[in-house]
Amino acid sequence: MAKSDKINFSTPSGFPEFLPSEKRLELHLLDIIRRVFESYGFTPIETPAVERLEVLQAKGNQGDNIIYGIDPILPPNRQAERDKSGETGSESRALKFDQTVPLAAYIARHLNELIFPFARYQTDVVFRGERAKDGRFRQFRQCDIDVVARRELSLLYDAQMPAIITEIFEAINIGDFLIRINNRKVLTGFFKSVGIAENQIKSCIGIVDTLEKIGESKVKQDLEKEGILEEQARKIIEFIKINGSVDEVLDKLKHLAQNLPENEQLSLGITELETVITGVRNLGVAENRFCIDLSIARGLDYYTGTVYETTLLGHEALGSICSGGRYEELVGVFLGEKMPGVGISIGLTRLISRLLKAGILNTLAATPAQVMVVNMQENLMPTYLKISQRLRQAGINAITNFDKRPLGKQFQLADKQGIQFCVIIGSEEAAAQKSSLKDLKTGEQVEVLLENLAEEIKRRLT
Repeated sequence: MAKSDKINFSTPSGFPEFLPSEKRLELHLLDIIRRVFESYGFTPIETPAVERLEVLQAKGNQGDNIIYGIDPILPPNRQAERDKSGETGSESRALKFDQTVPLAAYIARHLNELIFPFARYQTDVVFRGERAKDGRFRQFRQCDIDVVARRELSLLYDAQMPAIITEIFEAINIGDFLIRINNRKVLTGFFKSVGIAENQIKSCIGIVDTLEKIGESKVKQDLEKEGILEEQARKIIEFIKINGSVDEVLDKLKHLAQNLPENEQLSLGITELETVITGVRNLGVAENRFCIDLSIARGLDYYTGTVYETTLLGHEALGSICSGGRYEELVGVFLGEKMPGVGISIGLTRLISRLLKAGILNTLAATPAQVMVVNMQENLMPTYLKISQRLRQAGINAITNFDKRPLGKQFQLADKQGIQFCVIIGSEEAAAQKSSLKDLKTGEQVEVLLENLAEEIKRRLT
């Protein structure tokens, strides 16, 4: 093959590829996330990576530019047949860009097989055709949970979400974080009470949601560009800046609602917010883990009630590390009925990328092996195989070095892979049913009877 004909085997832009140490970290975090999800009774499902295009576009508020359409690459004779048949739009297919629209289709397809409220989790890969940049990928893993009901869904499900977020991030041990909670009805009700027209509320919520990115003065300018009066914009800014402890914010909101006209939706939102906060407290979430933040709106149109965003304190530039909220109409879109739900999502690929870059997380060792049985003499390989298998049966991850190398080189190989212990058995040790156990972290080397080897390694690992 000529040099100019070489295949470009670099990864496509925006499609991540993990080294073993990075993939092991992802799997470790997935284990933590799955364990917490399941402790609350969420059950796993899997939806196809490919859906009909009309299904993915059903939600309406996602632009076509982020959807990856797919077509089979057919030989010329098959392509001619396909063109002649004139396949309809319903046959067009695309890669899923999130987990919620596929969830809606999944529920519609299995409505009579599911038990409601239906609590599911997914940790699948999704695809978006947006511009790839630092921390933004075209292929990434999303870890989602949602609870969906028919007709009514208790607000206590909303209260569970901060408890779940707290347990996950405390287990991952990434430092201090804050779950910011709000209710879209509070925002919508306040906008109505200060005279914002119904057709302007949606755009106002979207602008408010950009406060942290663009700042207070730019939010005010953007509100006025939407036709909001200067006095109305001032009141909105003052409202979303209300702060204090959770109880102080609730008291301020209740007092404000008493003095505003058309406050029915505002009052409902405050009541829902208070119910959720009470539930969060009853679930034992520490007070320093959550707050009420009236600037949190979640820009997506389908959120109708509780909304959440989680920020890593001291690293706010990372943005939200877990977000979500309550919706009323999203899941029932294919069935024509009200199916309220609440959920959260962790963009795990992006989260790992940003936390590694910030030095908050470190990759794991390149191998899960904890022990290497080194190769001292080829004629002792049957012994090495038996000892390695005995260690595995005791729950210790072990590899056997089949290649004959100088002992120092074998130590270097084990150390490079992050393996802590090497088991050394020569002819004398084999005859005496002993081994030398070398700790590569400390440099210590001790003599251990083969029958006690697994127990000694376990003791030193803990």
